[in-house]
Amino acid sequence: MVELISGLRAQDVRSNLAEVRERLSAAGRDPDSVQILAAVKYLPVDELDALVAGGVTLAGENRAQDLVLKARAHPELTWDFIGALQSRKVPLLLPHVRYIHSVASDSALAQLAKHGSSQTRVLVEVNVAGEEGKSGIEPAALPAFLERCPVQVVGLMTMPPLAADGDANRRHFAALRELAAAHNLHELSMGTSQDYVAAAQEGATIIRLGTLLYRRHAP
Repeated sequence: MVELISGLRAQDVRSNLAEVRERLSAAGRDPDSVQILAAVKYLPVDELDALVAGGVTLAGENRAQDLVLKARAHPELTWDFIGALQSRKVPLLLPHVRYIHSVASDSALAQLAKHGSSQTRVLVEVNVAGEEGKSGIEPAALPAFLERCPVQVVGLMTMPPLAADGDANRRHFAALRELAAAHNLHELSMGTSQDYVAAAQEGATIIRLGTLLYRRHAP
């Protein structure tokens, strides 16, 4: 079981953000063109002050109830939902999020049709690696799924296999970029702490970083 993060310091967050931006720049991307989303699943509400003070402006939560709690405590942050989406949680999430990153079922589309509005923005999760038992629609099913979506789809998201070498997932990121381009979708949510550089080089517009942002530096 992963322990909750405690003792977060704003100066560490600021330093870690600067390091990520430097790596993005060294990889050939303008850091301002890549949104750094802080994944806060293991960050309690009372640690979010340090996150904000450290310069984070975009946060993502995996659990609907926790997102509502944290968004109410810190409305100055922009909030996205990045976890596995239970369709019944859609109406709970919509008032608090900019994007839902993980739309991948017809039951979610039904809830979006019922509770969404012209302001609702989502990303469709695609299982580009074809992993069994993993959420996300198959690439071949994307055109029909986009046709059925009752709200605006702004982009695609993927969670490729966990890999020690970030370059191992480059082909999956490239495949998602090609799918997005084919459908004129502009947001690409892909890349986490272990592979965000490769994701950025393949066109990510949003990278989802957790522990990498929370590393503690020597005093």
